[in-house]
Amino acid sequence: MSLKITDDCINCDVCEPECPNGAISQGEEIYVIDPNLCTECVGHYDEPQCQQVCPVDCIPLDEANVESKDELMQKYLIITGKA
Repeated sequence: MSLKITDDCINCDVCEPECPNGAISQGEEIYVIDPNLCTECVGHYDEPQCQQVCPVDCIPLDEANVESKDELMQKYLIITGKA
């Protein structure tokens, strides 16, 4: 399952540079996560880095984009060209 950024986002800019897949970008009002690029850091780290650095805890799982760890790993392999 990918992650999402909620309206509680304070635009602090700390999550974007932490994303190894470039899935986080500035949206119209708050940062957003591209579910096609988010792997919850599977393949890179043990835990999602954006969640680790977020000072307001506004990055939960995105229930609209349910994926297993195996699916996230396959996405990681495709994104990184290792597939």
